[in-house]
Amino acid sequence: MNIIVCAKQVLDPETPVSGFVIDEDSVSIASRLGTPPVLNGFDENAVEAALQIKDANNAEVTIISIGNNFVMDVMKKPISMGADNLVLVQGSEFENLDPFTTANVLSSAIKKIGIPDLILCGRQASDWDNSQVPLILAELLDFTCLTLAQDITLESNTINIERVIPDGYQVLESSLPALVTVSNEFGEPRYPTLRGIMNAGKKEPKILSYNDLDIALDEYKNNVNTLKLSIPESDQDCEFIQGADDEESGRLLAFKLREAGLI
Repeated sequence: MNIIVCAKQVLDPETPVSGFVIDEDSVSIASRLGTPPVLNGFDENAVEAALQIKDANNAEVTIISIGNNFVMDVMKKPISMGADNLVLVQGSEFENLDPFTTANVLSSAIKKIGIPDLILCGRQASDWDNSQVPLILAELLDFTCLTLAQDITLESNTINIERVIPDGYQVLESSLPALVTVSNEFGEPRYPTLRGIMNAGKKEPKILSYNDLDIALDEYKNNVNTLKLSIPESDQDCEFIQGADDEESGRLLAFKLREAGLI
């Protein structure tokens, strides 16, 4: 069985708001603090799902990503976790693509390296939270699309998932090939092992450029354009109410709230 996991390099979502800066010329966000990027956390859930299937079914797991200026330590993390191959679709042509164009590039790259039995994606990316690329990619490849999986089991040519819903979960079944988006409810990704880190250091990724793909970006780029970005500003004031003891602090707080017409 061949499994492809789509992964994305993103700005570290743990960076405080003050650590981001907006480049108005390119309408993009960068780290003011020089914080290195990370692998999208939801994609790590998808990697973990693929590795669990690999452990049980002797599968081969390939990681694929598109973009530019990849940090190899970031992109090789799935290899150190246990994935087998890494394919990077790299070039300046692949910067700041909208979801439709991203899915078209991924579709072309996947056809280039070979159609798999199963594609796994994180439920969304932590930078834009669009959740659109997997759905479009499944349509382009004519794959069944199952979303928000918290558990995945395979039996012969059939895949079953538990799909997260607000009040519990649904059990869905499909034949392969299929594309599944993996939710964070799937569980914590495994930590890279020392042996895995050493293997990742020796593993060279397969690099695909624009010229390697059967796609004309001019036909797709970009259906959706970002016109403006802004960082939320807060002008709220905070006042600490202090008294000699809790009872007095409570009375002073009640007085302030009545004075402001809030109670």
